[in-house]
Amino acid sequence: MKRSIYFFLLLLGPVAFAQTPLNVDKEFAFAAKQYELMLKSHPDTTKFPQSTKPDGSPDDRKSDWWCSGFFGGSLWHIYERTKAPVWKEAAHKWTMAVAKEQYNTGTHDLGFMLYCPFGNGYRLTKNPIYPPILLTGAKSLSTRFDPKVGVIKSWNKFQNYTYPVIIDNMMNLEFLFWASRVSGNKAFYNLSVTHADNTIKNHYRPDYSSYHVVCYNPDGTVAAKKTAQGYADNSAWARGQAWGLYGFTVMYRETKDKKYLDFARHIADFYLNHPNLPADKIPYWDFNAPNIPNEERDASAGAITASALLELCTYGGPSAKTYYQSAVKMLESLSSPAYKANLGENNNFILKHSVGHKPQKSEVDTPIIYADYYYLEALLRYDALRKKPGF
Repeated sequence: MKRSIYFFLLLLGPVAFAQTPLNVDKEFAFAAKQYELMLKSHPDTTKFPQSTKPDGSPDDRKSDWWCSGFFGGSLWHIYERTKAPVWKEAAHKWTMAVAKEQYNTGTHDLGFMLYCPFGNGYRLTKNPIYPPILLTGAKSLSTRFDPKVGVIKSWNKFQNYTYPVIIDNMMNLEFLFWASRVSGNKAFYNLSVTHADNTIKNHYRPDYSSYHVVCYNPDGTVAAKKTAQGYADNSAWARGQAWGLYGFTVMYRETKDKKYLDFARHIADFYLNHPNLPADKIPYWDFNAPNIPNEERDASAGAITASALLELCTYGGPSAKTYYQSAVKMLESLSSPAYKANLGENNNFILKHSVGHKPQKSEVDTPIIYADYYYLEALLRYDALRKKPGF
């Protein structure tokens, strides 16, 4: 039973954040039409929509790919908005398509793979099939936590290092908090807190930007601080900053420990005040990419950040209005022709212009499924806020 942002929005009092509203109905109507085409082009639930290949053809992946849960999760977002049974059926179908990954102990990405589809599905339908799968997945994920190191291991190896941890790992913790509540197993909660605290200690620089990869020794000391998908070891890879912002906002929601709220605000301020953030607030793929302004934008980082800011602004503080208005600007930009596809184009993805892994020349200036997921989530959060007096 996902503790969603929507519950917290009900607790808010009036806040004077008014802006000209986005037409959420229009954006979801387009998303539904585009994803109807996506479903027709993907009759086989072993081939998950991911991106577009350099030759323009669809780039599909298998269920053990780290993004396999985002399509089902996006379908749940459309169902949440429309309440149409056809979307519930499609979302359930694509959710169950990743069920076998509950036993996968070889990846840290089970939060994305399982919680995005099953967590949203259970929140919306209370289908009793979903929680046992999620709890098994949480146990599988927790096997990657070594208490001597104090963090969840990400990849099995990176370069010559055997215990790499990436900032993306913060996105698993919401899943583990859910598992702790439902199972009563406090170990999931404690593991998440320990991971977050060590991430604060080792992943972040004095300006609150994040390294992408921190490589640990067996005793928990840091062996190296690196990048994989960013421009350089010391650069601020845009999507990594977004993952951290989202993750520490969740940490505050789940623990009510103000240090996480303060930390999330610091990350947001770094992001929003960076001199290389464009006026439309959709970042370049790395804040320190060498050829700005002639570098690719990353719509996925913009979508993740918008969704995170729409939760962060609900916790008040002097910058709450800035966070809200910045998120709305990001959504306005993403909903414009500059980033949103035309119907039937873009291999039926909603958003254009994301960057997956530029150093490896992979998914550069393409649609990517998780950009759609967080865009739709952000629209839902925005709409929930708009219904509050004063917004």
